[in-house]
Amino acid sequence: MKQLLSSVLIMLVTTATVFAQDALRKKHFNLEDGLAIEGYDPVTYFTRNKAVKGKKEFAVYNQGATYYFSSAENKELFKKNPAQYEPQYGGWCAYAMGAKGEKVTVDPETFKIVNGKLYLFYNQLFNNTLKDWNKDEQNLCARANASWNRIFH
Repeated sequence: MKQLLSSVLIMLVTTATVFAQDALRKKHFNLEDGLAIEGYDPVTYFTRNKAVKGKKEFAVYNQGATYYFSSAENKELFKKNPAQYEPQYGGWCAYAMGAKGEKVTVDPETFKIVNGKLYLFYNQLFNNTLKDWNKDEQNLCARANASWNRIFH
């Protein structure tokens, strides 16, 4: 009986933790009606070095965010290790996170892979923040990491 009670308690705590994590991500990630990266396939940034729109039929829900994929293969790659493919800073502009600690929308086609991590950038109205990021990437990345930790944790 003690073992059963212990198992039930562990299950309840785990479930509560999952719901809390989902809620935190829904609150702080760059999502449009729950959809991440405006429906772009996070895996193709790594496999093809290209932003490619995903398809609804290859959707995966991961901790509060839904991702679309351009193929069943990409969907399966993501499911094996979501953290490897998710964009940094919840999908917000890496430059804005580093420069001002702010959540700024992105152009999913403006991106950079650094040390196996996906960074997205704002790029509208003659303002491509990837260019500014490249001028001081190391410092901006460190500041963005600190800002995101304050926001998200």
